[in-house]
Amino acid sequence: MTDESTGAGVVRVVIADDQELFRRGLTMLLSQEPDIQVVGEAADGVAATDMAVALAPDVVLLDVRMPKRTGIEACRAIKEATPSAKVIMLTVSDEEVDLYEAVKGGAAGYMLKDSSIEEVAQGVRVVAEGQSLISPSMAVKLIDEFKQMSRPDHQQGPRLRLTERELEVLRLVAKGMNNREIAKVLFISENTVKNHVRNMLEKLQLHSRMEAVMYAVKEKILELP
Repeated sequence: MTDESTGAGVVRVVIADDQELFRRGLTMLLSQEPDIQVVGEAADGVAATDMAVALAPDVVLLDVRMPKRTGIEACRAIKEATPSAKVIMLTVSDEEVDLYEAVKGGAAGYMLKDSSIEEVAQGVRVVAEGQSLISPSMAVKLIDEFKQMSRPDHQQGPRLRLTERELEVLRLVAKGMNNREIAKVLFISENTVKNHVRNMLEKLQLHSRMEAVMYAVKEKILELP
């Protein structure tokens, strides 16, 4: 969304967490960012879903563990009802299964609550721009999860005509790099990276960068150690 008075982009955010002190503190801190507007708070998964549908925010921050409906269940419901809303799981859980289920549910990011407010604010911006937010440590866990699920006799699926450059971009995405970092490594522009990512997702018929990484590992498109 654009701030009519300044012309600057403002990201509208809903925060859902059953811990009132944490939720209100995060709201207060994020509200100090000039380009972020907290438009609503919810204390459970059902309220978070209803609020996301009613307010159509750019980004929804969800805790994994919430009453009435878990954050992961809320994520699925939100993505089904308002596909344009980007979801970030902000949680204390570093369990691989929660990360995996969140990504399957359509989450664009997964952050731990020990992240700094600067990291959370930047994460909101990055996800609002259409990028995924996955730290290198979480990327490793995500890949490990799929490597364990992949059977030795699994037949490799078609590469779906991914170009060598698209495969290069996919490998760097799998390492947790954002568009800017990938652009520096490959000596290309950020817009070119965005184009490669968009083309790659269209070919794989997927919706997010993290889904593309999971698919690539499962189908053995990526050669990983």
